[in-house]
Amino acid sequence: MPDKAVPIGLGFGSNIGDRPGNIRRAIDLLMERGVARITKISSLYRTAPWGYREQEDFANACALATTRLAPHALLAALKDIEKTIGRQETIRWGPRVIDIDILFYDDEWLDDPDLILPHKELFNRPFVLLPLAEIAPDLCLRGRGIGEAAAAADPSGITLWEKKEPIETHPS
Repeated sequence: MPDKAVPIGLGFGSNIGDRPGNIRRAIDLLMERGVARITKISSLYRTAPWGYREQEDFANACALATTRLAPHALLAALKDIEKTIGRQETIRWGPRVIDIDILFYDDEWLDDPDLILPHKELFNRPFVLLPLAEIAPDLCLRGRGIGEAAAAADPSGITLWEKKEPIETHPS
């Protein structure tokens, strides 16, 4: 476990039921359970399905946060929150009530069967890059700038669902 809270990035997706509500519930559970302290949340985006296309559009958002959990403990806590909200395993890239991905964990690089950090598909997913660039345009991961990568990404199939000024919370 880290000696102090470390910065993390999280990606959220939902395409079953109250999609924006599922993302809000996941964020609430993160904080209620002490898994992470959210510092910024992006707007919500409506995204055409990626991978398996025969399903409803997704709501997607990103958050910046801090955590005191080690990477694998964080992953386990996120999986527990997904299960609490009602996620069931289906086909790869299939419909889901909630999906929570660790986009980055401080400046840590990790590559094992259960967890790859930064997220291995981050720079291939405009539905992650656009909301992440909204709240962290100057962030650099694996030597690449998020703002630059988002500007170069193909935004087709992605629209604002719920535009708002990014929410910023500050540690007390």
